[in-house]
Amino acid sequence: MKDKQTQEVIIQGFNGLRNEQKSIATKTNELQQDLNEHKIVIETLEGVPGDRKCFRMVGGVLVERTVTEVVPALINNRDKMSKLIESLDKQLTEKGEEINGYMEKHNIQLKDQQGAAKKDDKGGADAKAGGVLVA
Repeated sequence: MKDKQTQEVIIQGFNGLRNEQKSIATKTNELQQDLNEHKIVIETLEGVPGDRKCFRMVGGVLVERTVTEVVPALINNRDKMSKLIESLDKQLTEKGEEINGYMEKHNIQLKDQQGAAKKDDKGGADAKAGGVLVA
């Protein structure tokens, strides 16, 4: 009974790591989309006279500004987003390495990986016992 409980704890830990990795990837994708939007707006405003009025959404409020006031703020936000995306990419890589280490430590095999391992093993009876299978 304890063996089954420890396997459940291992699986919960693994699923938690995978969920963290998915959330980092989702946030990275969202920021990448925002960064692309910022780049498009900056490129569009480059050909516009500086005294022309434009509108910017700040904290859910639409604010009237001039192009000269808005472009530096957009460039600043774009640069900050780029740095944040780089940081999240690094975190994503580290989380992947952590997951791989966890899988190796607890002998976790995913269902599709198990099938590949059996094909490579060619029916050998030396397969490691006691591993955890995760769907």
